[in-house]
Amino acid sequence: MSDNEGSEALLSQYLTVNLAQEEYGIDILAVREIRGWTPVTRIPQSPDYLLGVLNLRGAIVPVLDLRLRFGVEREQYTATTVTVIVAVAGRSFGIVVDAVSDVLDAADADVRPVPDMGTTVDTEYLKGLIAVEERMVLLLDVDRLLQLHDRQLMDMAGTEGRQAAA
Repeated sequence: MSDNEGSEALLSQYLTVNLAQEEYGIDILAVREIRGWTPVTRIPQSPDYLLGVLNLRGAIVPVLDLRLRFGVEREQYTATTVTVIVAVAGRSFGIVVDAVSDVLDAADADVRPVPDMGTTVDTEYLKGLIAVEERMVLLLDVDRLLQLHDRQLMDMAGTEGRQAAA
């Protein structure tokens, strides 16, 4: 068996998005949909980064602003602002980002550990980074973006956010 035979299965794809002059990658297997920005219905007493919920073909989906989640100043939403709908453990939620860039193919062996410093983001939300030409792409750990207390808040509000059948 050659080295090439085993390495073919070790390729991953990431949707790359822009946020505050940095580039992030979201595992393409978690991405369900990319939507232009539309206003959401606010949930009272929710954290600032939890913008509210939207109705996605009958499913109530929570939406969070990634800038606010990461403690970065909120910017005015523009024509390039999008909501990326992701699904984690049967739960769908939206992530508002500045723009969508591309789809990145990367060998799993190219993913490097996150250093303790050098980014504006708490590293608990990152699972690694990849060097692509002259830039770095930070890989988001979407499982950790929606914290336990956020999930409990949405469950109490009756917003399970379960993925609707496509």
